[in-house]
Amino acid sequence: MDFPLSDWLHTRAAGGRAKDLPYVIGVGGGVAVGKSTFAAALREIIQTWPEHPRVEGVATDGFLFANRVLAERGITMRKGFPESYDVPALRQAIAAIKRGERVVLPLYSHVTYDIDTEHTHTVERPAIVILDGLHLAQVEQPGVPRLIDCLIYLDAAEEVIERWFCDRLVPLMAAGVDDPKSFYYAFRAMGPDERRTFARRVWQGINLPNLREHIVKDRAAADLVLHKAADHRIVAAEPRTP
Repeated sequence: MDFPLSDWLHTRAAGGRAKDLPYVIGVGGGVAVGKSTFAAALREIIQTWPEHPRVEGVATDGFLFANRVLAERGITMRKGFPESYDVPALRQAIAAIKRGERVVLPLYSHVTYDIDTEHTHTVERPAIVILDGLHLAQVEQPGVPRLIDCLIYLDAAEEVIERWFCDRLVPLMAAGVDDPKSFYYAFRAMGPDERRTFARRVWQGINLPNLREHIVKDRAAADLVLHKAADHRIVAAEPRTP
């Protein structure tokens, strides 16, 4: 890919850096499209800028409602959909970070498949914040200054993301076979083929509708869309005019 991502971001972030304010970058895209991996790579790139800014990575999974709350609201099977996130809390956290406050953020456990009740993530005056998660555009409100200064959307063909999702979920299910604390322990009786079939059902019944009906709103709102090939290479970039 010929797009100069680092230079493009460096130029866009200059205004915030000049005011000594945190610059917030959002990384959106479908479930299993590679948001966290990309965000981590982006963090390394930004830290090589001449001013060597301090960069914090924040996964917004911690702002999912706890499983108990989802059950009380009857939306357990809508986990990952827009209504399963505590959007006001996420807005408040981003706004506080941008004001330069010390903020303690919740974390999420992919082992228990629930909010991590033992650990938190403290963020204190970073120069750059990289958020990765779903439905990031919904934190913005009409008539209010943007909280996410630059939204990047990772895009790929649906069938490719499905394969990535299954390739991620099946090992998690296998790893939970001997761990009673794991959410996936409940599926310990499944064999390899059954796990793959189950993963495809989850994708088709939950993640694909979420992608088509909701997550693509982040693509429409994005400042930059990056298109990925089946081997995770970024093969094209689509910047939008600010």
